[in-house]
Amino acid sequence: MLDVFLTNDVEIWCNGWDNLDAAFPSSFRKYIHGPTARGEFGLTYQFQVLNDHGLRGVFFIEPLFARRFGQAPLDEIVGLTKAAGQEIQLHLHTEWADEATPALVPGMTRKRQNIRDFTYEEQTTLIGIGLDLLRQAGAHEVNAFRAGSFGFNRDTLRALAAHGIRFDSSYNPTMYGLESGLAPGAMLTEPYLEDGVYEFPLTVYRDGRGLRHTQLTSCSTAELEGLLWQALEQGRQSFVLLFHSFELLTSSKERADPVVLDRFRKLCRFLEKNSDCFNTRGFVGLEPRAVGPQPDPLTSPLYRTGFRMMQQALRRAYG
Repeated sequence: MLDVFLTNDVEIWCNGWDNLDAAFPSSFRKYIHGPTARGEFGLTYQFQVLNDHGLRGVFFIEPLFARRFGQAPLDEIVGLTKAAGQEIQLHLHTEWADEATPALVPGMTRKRQNIRDFTYEEQTTLIGIGLDLLRQAGAHEVNAFRAGSFGFNRDTLRALAAHGIRFDSSYNPTMYGLESGLAPGAMLTEPYLEDGVYEFPLTVYRDGRGLRHTQLTSCSTAELEGLLWQALEQGRQSFVLLFHSFELLTSSKERADPVVLDRFRKLCRFLEKNSDCFNTRGFVGLEPRAVGPQPDPLTSPLYRTGFRMMQQALRRAYG
């Protein structure tokens, strides 16, 4: 059986850093609740579909915004996730570090996008603040982390270990993974132990045009199903898929994206139908198998790439 991690990055953006306080209420509704004329397609809808199919998701919740806007919005996100019985883990976008009052790291004179832009000591501080915020909101079983924009390094793992965090899922070979300092000269495609932390890389594949990571908005249903079967047949330990709290909406955040919505529903039906082969799970209670060799990325045939490109063109026309 293949362990499948349906990982969702829960985050809020205000379309820039000016006029944040005025923009936040509307941004919170869009990025968390996803209201449209047809109903809401944000977190609550995602929880409902997952639970209807008996699936487990991992919701990496970004908490640093609460040091600017207060604890109540974060409490709401954590409360919704707990009520749905889904897993809560820690996600940090360090762009928020200088927006708090006072700044989360003393002496900041510029915005730093990635946690890898901070020293080990600063990273340890930021992770500790994030954990405290989640715990104040009621999340007490956090044992995994994902860096915003996948921008981590080995110091991040050391900082996680200092806080007793056993798992990380920040390694993405298409974004910063190869620059992280883990396994120099190699590409991680399966769990890897470093500095006392198990790294669970985002699953990647070659599609005839290049290397891609598996994400709901960027992979067709046929690609995802084919890759899942391939990973199972190869005896891989994990399959890590990315999506976001707002991913079922168009780029305008005003309407549901019919293509991605259909993908999400079909993926959940597929995983439920084949639950004897695919185990959707989280990191709480996980005991990893022995870390083995790192296989090559998965592959997907070019005809499926072509079909996905047509789908994406349809999405752009609609959104």
